[in-house]
Amino acid sequence: MSSRPVVAGFAALGLFWGAWAALLPNVQHATGATKSELGLALLCVAVGAIPGTLLAGRLIDRFGSPVLPLASVAFAAAVTLPGLARSVPTLAAGLVAAGATSGAMDVALNARIAGIEARRGARRMQLAHAFYSAGVVVGAVSAGVARQLGAGREPILLAVAALIAAAGLANRGGEPSRTEPAPGPRVTRALLVLGLVALIGFVVEGGLESWSALFLERDLHASPAVSGLGPGLFALTMAIGRGAGHGIGAGLGDRRLLGIGAVAAAAGASLAAVAHAAAVALAGFAVAGAGISVAAPILFGAAGRDRPDELRGSAVGTVTMIGYVGFLIGPALMGAVSGAAGLRVGLAMLAGIALLLAAGSRSI
Repeated sequence: MSSRPVVAGFAALGLFWGAWAALLPNVQHATGATKSELGLALLCVAVGAIPGTLLAGRLIDRFGSPVLPLASVAFAAAVTLPGLARSVPTLAAGLVAAGATSGAMDVALNARIAGIEARRGARRMQLAHAFYSAGVVVGAVSAGVARQLGAGREPILLAVAALIAAAGLANRGGEPSRTEPAPGPRVTRALLVLGLVALIGFVVEGGLESWSALFLERDLHASPAVSGLGPGLFALTMAIGRGAGHGIGAGLGDRRLLGIGAVAAAAGASLAAVAHAAAVALAGFAVAGAGISVAAPILFGAAGRDRPDELRGSAVGTVTMIGYVGFLIGPALMGAVSGAAGLRVGLAMLAGIALLLAAGSRSI
């Protein structure tokens, strides 16, 4: 079973979220949303993703291989919807669909790579997530440059959708389909702990990735091309951090690596919060990206690596579902805090939450 098509799927998933972060200023303008309204609309990504992850996990346990390409093609169709929105309610509806299908594809990819790890006895999760981050880099920078050249949301998202569909179709087969019903999912204390720690990490990751472009463009008056570097550079250092984590994780251990990374994320978010120049803010986002990068691969790998095939999907789905509540909480918190006190205070809040992640790393 080759891991290359799965890694391509991770890259395609990241491509959309990078482009989406860079397109947020366009989205805000087209829909007329305030910061608080945009935060509530972004909340709808997690509203869709939470049930999507749980359902995908159970479908993987029941049917196996076909779930990944089907979820990928569904996500490719859904990512075009936010590009059509002209109001906050239609944007919210489109983001529910994008969130549900993104969550399903995410769980399917993580379950597939965890299965490869279990069969080969070698770690691949950090590397796969590094390609996700690389996809975010390409998506964010490319969308920022395309905006600078005058491209609108619609053609950018259509191009992204085509690449996602292609990656999904490349993952047809790869493991046997299941015909017998899988046993019911078992939610253990260990899975709940992993999920809660993931929730904290996703609040930080999602907040920094989603709001960095707006902070640069609205508060520091950066151009669209420079504001696109916010999520792009954040994702670039996430890719580097995960690539490094693939090599050094065995030596440090997952618990220590997660704790060190969380402290670095807090330092980076703090630097961005006090920055008055785009270059300083970008440096802060870069440090934060490297720090937070290791959280998701460590936690998803721990959830799925040691599970039997017929329970792996629901285990990864459970941790992902709980973790995605962080994406549910994060946009609402950032929107509320930023609307009341400014994005600088919102970034400082994320720094404090990253310190909670450092404390939570002791429990995994």
